[in-house]
Amino acid sequence: MRIFGIGMQELLVILLICLLVFGAAKLPEIGRALGKTIKEFKKSVKDVGSDEEKNPKSDS
Repeated sequence: MRIFGIGMQELLVILLICLLVFGAAKLPEIGRALGKTIKEFKKSVKDVGSDEEKNPKSDS
């Protein structure tokens, strides 16, 4: 299984380094914050796209 060209071994090494740097208590908080950020980004992109469909810009 490859995610973004990263194999399972590389992914495990990255997760282990994150665990050592941030600690086990901080990882769920970081994951939650990252999830909320991605959700808000997707929502804002969707809102901008629907606004452009409703009000198309004129070139003249």
